[in-house]
Amino acid sequence: MNVGFIGLGTMGASIALNAIKGGFTLTVHDLRKAAAEPHLKAGATWADTVEDAGRDADVVLTSLPGPKEVKAVGESLIKVMKPGSVWFDLSTNSPTVVRELHARFAAKQVSVLDAPVSGGPAGAKSGKLALWVGGDRAEFERCRKVLDAVGDQVIYIGLIGAGSVAKLVHNCAGYAMQLALAELFTMGVKAGVDPLPLWAAIRQGSLGRKRSFDRMGDQFLQGKFDPPAFALELAHKDVTLATELAREIGVPMRLANMTHAEMTDALNRGWQKRDSRSFLILQQERAGLKIKVPAEDIEAVLKRDG
Repeated sequence: MNVGFIGLGTMGASIALNAIKGGFTLTVHDLRKAAAEPHLKAGATWADTVEDAGRDADVVLTSLPGPKEVKAVGESLIKVMKPGSVWFDLSTNSPTVVRELHARFAAKQVSVLDAPVSGGPAGAKSGKLALWVGGDRAEFERCRKVLDAVGDQVIYIGLIGAGSVAKLVHNCAGYAMQLALAELFTMGVKAGVDPLPLWAAIRQGSLGRKRSFDRMGDQFLQGKFDPPAFALELAHKDVTLATELAREIGVPMRLANMTHAEMTDALNRGWQKRDSRSFLILQQERAGLKIKVPAEDIEAVLKRDG
C-alpha cells in the first residue's frame, strides 16, 4: 500500500516516521524539504509538490495547521488522487470544511475521512496517540492498518465530520477545565495555602482520582439524577462557601459564580434533593436536546478502555 504523507511539522514528522516503521512505503511532502531528512533516511521518497505526493497513493495522510491549509491541499489532491484511493486528514479541522471536501472528492470516487489525533508531540513520537475517525466505515476498516501504525487508540466515531467534532469537544473542554482549575487554585493560594501542598492535596480528592471525562458516565450521560449520589442543595452550599471566600479575599471567580448561578436556578426548579449534577440539565434544555445513554453501554466503554 503506497502512502502519501503531507505535512511534516511538530506532529506530522513523528507520525510519518511511525508509519515508515510500521512497514509502509511513504512519499512525503512539506513546505520545507529539510523537514523530510529523517524520513528520506528511513526510506521515504520526496515529492516536490502536493500533487506528486498524492498522485500514486492508495492512502494520503495530511497533518496540517488548520482548515485553510487543508482546503489548499485539497485543491491540489482533487486533481490527482485516483478513484478508489482514500484521504485521511489528521489535522484539527472544521467539521464543515471536511464535510465539504468529502462531498467534492466523492464525485471523483475518492473517500475522505477525518481522523484528528490527540496525544501531543510526545504521543506522536511514541505512537501513543488517539485517532478519532469519521467517514465511511468500510473504508476505515479497509485502511485501518495504516492508522494502527501511528496510534494505539484508533476509534471509529461516526459519519464524516464526527472525528473533528470529537476533537473540538475534547480540546475546548480541556482548556475550559484548566481555566476553572486556575480560577479556584488562585483562590486557594490567595487564601493562604502554599501552591504545592494545595495541588498535592486536591489531586488526591474524588475529582483527582478519576479521569475527568469518566465522571460524565455516572449521571450526565445516563440522564439519571435520582436518587442522588450527592444532593444538589449540598453542592450549592459548597460552591456558595467557595464564592463567598473569593469575595472576602478579592479573587475574581467568573466561572465559579456562573456555576453558582446555574445551581441556584436549578434549586428554584425544586431540584434540591436531586443529584448535584442535575443543574447540568439546564444546558441540555438551552441546547434543545436530551442526553440519555443506557448504563450498560457506558460500562462497556469503560471496560473496553480500561
